Amino acid sequence: MRVLVADDSPSNRQILYDLLSTAGYEVITVANGNHAVQQALEQRPDLAILDVDMPGKDGFAVCAELKQDPIASQMPIIILTAYSDVDSRVRGLGLGAEDFVSKPFSPRELLARVDARLRTKAETDEIRKERAELRQTFERFVARDIVEALMQNPQAAQLGGALREITILFADMEGFTSLSERTDPVTLLSILNNYHSLVVERIKSNGGTVDKFLGDGVMAIYNAPVEHPDHALRAVKTAYEIQNALANFHETLPSQFRLNINFGINTGNAVVGNVGTVDVMDYTAIGDAVNLAQRLQDISTGGVITIGEATYHYVKHYAEIIACGARQLRGREEPVQIYQVQWLLE
Repeated sequence: MRVLVADDSPSNRQILYDLLSTAGYEVITVANGNHAVQQALEQRPDLAILDVDMPGKDGFAVCAELKQDPIASQMPIIILTAYSDVDSRVRGLGLGAEDFVSKPFSPRELLARVDARLRTKAETDEIRKERAELRQTFERFVARDIVEALMQNPQAAQLGGALREITILFADMEGFTSLSERTDPVTLLSILNNYHSLVVERIKSNGGTVDKFLGDGVMAIYNAPVEHPDHALRAVKTAYEIQNALANFHETLPSQFRLNINFGINTGNAVVGNVGTVDVMDYTAIGDAVNLAQRLQDISTGGVITIGEATYHYVKHYAEIIACGARQLRGREEPVQIYQVQWLLE
C-alpha cells in the first residue's frame, strides 16, 4: 500500500521513509504543502502523514483541501506534529483528519496507527464497493430514484403508500402481437429490448420513474418518488420525444420491425408506494387515474399521444392539442373527454 509523507525536515522525511518502507509500504515523500496536495491527487495514496508547519500550505490547509476532493476525501490522514495542545488536535480532527500524533513519536505507535487506519480504510472500501455493486444491480430492476430513496431511508422499503397527484404514461407497440406470431422468439426479444431502451431512456431523461414492463408496453409515473411540479408536461414531453426519435430509430431496423408506439397519459390522484408482501414487493401506483391512462392508451392507434382532461389542463399552453370529444371507454360508465397532442410549442 502507498503512503504519502509530507514534512519540510529532510531528516524527518528520511526517518519516516525508512520506517514505513521497512514495514513494506511504498512511500512518497514531499517537502511542502503544495506538493503534498499535488501528489495526493495524482498518485492517490492509501494514507497521508502530514506535518503542520510546511512551506506553501501548512498541514491543516492540506488536510482541508484533500477532504474536499470526492476521491481523496476517502484517504485517511494522520497529522504528525510538534503541536500537542488540545486546540491543535481539535482543529485537525475538525478538518477531517483521522488521527493526530505528537512529536517526538514512538515508531511502534506510529506504525500501529498507520496499520489500524489502513485496515479500517480497506474495510470501508470493501463496504463501499459492495454498496456500489448492489446499487448497480438494484438499478437494473428498480428506478434509480427509488434506489436512492431506499439507500437513504431503508424504512421506505415497507408495505403501504401515500395519496398524491401523479401523471401516468402508458406506451405500447402497435402490431406487436401479430409480429410475435411470425418472428422467432430470440429475434423478437432483441427487437423488444431495443424499443424498450428507446422508451426508457426518454422516460428517465424527463424525470419519470419506470413502474413496470407490460410485455411490449411500459408504464411510467411522474412526480413520484421525486416531486416535479411540471410532471404532466414532463410526461407529454417524454411521449413527444419518443415519437420524434422513431424515424431515426426505424432506420436501424428491417421494415417488418418498424412499429408505431401509442401513448396514453393521464393525471390524477393515486396511492403510490410498495404493494405486495413483506418478501416480494413492487413500488407502483394504484387508482382510477392509472386505469384511465391505460384505457387512453388502448384506444390510441397510429402512434398518437392521447391524454386525459386533467393532463390537458396542465399542458394546454405548451402544446398544440386537438379535442377529440367524449368517448366511451371500456370498463367506464361515463364517457371521457379525450385529447391528442400534435406537437409541443417552442
